[in-house]
Amino acid sequence: MLNNTVVATSDASIRIVLRENLRDNYRNDPETAIFEELGVAHGAARVDIAVINGIMHGYEVKSDLDTLRRLPEQMNIYNSVFDKVTLIVGSTHLITAFKEIPEWWGVETARVDENGTVFFNKIREPNNNPQQQKISIARLLWRHEALDKLEKLGRADGVRSKPREAIYERLAESLELEPLKKYVRSVLQHSRQDWRSGVRLTLCGD
Repeated sequence: MLNNTVVATSDASIRIVLRENLRDNYRNDPETAIFEELGVAHGAARVDIAVINGIMHGYEVKSDLDTLRRLPEQMNIYNSVFDKVTLIVGSTHLITAFKEIPEWWGVETARVDENGTVFFNKIREPNNNPQQQKISIARLLWRHEALDKLEKLGRADGVRSKPREAIYERLAESLELEPLKKYVRSVLQHSRQDWRSGVRLTLCGD
């Protein structure tokens, strides 16, 4: 429980600062795209912020006012997709969350100072994810984006009229992990200008 002298962090207050920090960090990098509420596993989970450049880095926020109820499910989904993941967590949840997440996840605590300003304290740097799955990464693509790649690879025969899952499976079979990740990153960085309403995309360096 928070005592009476500590102000609880909220999801909104943490996201504002996180978004500003990330935009400042990548301000001069035109190859970085920052998404809010990026859908993963066809929307089964939406990572709070995703930074796409040379890697895919997901940031999940759990404020003091949130619960950790969905964290195990989100964790399994994010583990299958992102190169790195960082959890931004209110101090009330730090110990519990730290015990749940993989050792390669980064951890930062979010606190509010006496002036009402949210600040972060880095507990652990994120490391490379050893659990990525090609099929999960392929599902970040829209159907036509996956099919376009199969056409270029000469591997589209037999799946053009199939449901999207068959297309994702064929693409995952047709590419090794690194070339697949490179293609998905490129699509997210450069081909999502018409992203769905409600998801803000920041192209850094503009």
